[in-house]
Amino acid sequence: MTTTRAKAAIADLYHVRDDANAEIVNGEVVLIGPTGSRPGRASFNIASSLRRNERPNNPGRAFADNVGFVVDLPNRNSFSPDAAWYIGNIDSVKFLEGAPVFAAEVRSENDYGPDAEKRIREKRADYFAAGTSVVWDVDLLSEGVLNVYRASEPNNPSIYRRGEIAETEPSVPGWTMAVDQLFE
Repeated sequence: MTTTRAKAAIADLYHVRDDANAEIVNGEVVLIGPTGSRPGRASFNIASSLRRNERPNNPGRAFADNVGFVVDLPNRNSFSPDAAWYIGNIDSVKFLEGAPVFAAEVRSENDYGPDAEKRIREKRADYFAAGTSVVWDVDLLSEGVLNVYRASEPNNPSIYRRGEIAETEPSVPGWTMAVDQLFE
């Protein structure tokens, strides 16, 4: 006898433990474990810097880690980036509808190795398919600390190192951040 499991729905994310972060990938709720100190600080610093970029006449808003973005892709129904810039309705207590225009993914301890690289590539492709225009891949352990991927050139990242200023054009016009701030 064969049994089939029901595909996870966005409603299932509302029942994930309060201290957990999760996304729906390939019909399953995928828990994202807590992060370490350096990745946690880096994502906080990105979100804080983005928050300072908010202006009354600027259409976007900054979001920190553990905010859910609902999307409708064949293999993915949600994202929960480490930091994001979103243009859309934010007047709700529910998850945000649609992908952020900018997403930052800060690598944690378990985000290294061939399997992790494959997951990261697939997630980045999903971001672009959902409408995100820029994705930061922040790797605090590498010399090229920050890879900035754009939907317009998904396989040709701009690489930023300590001492340089990174940007998110065209998703967050005019906003920049010193790579060194990732380590504060």
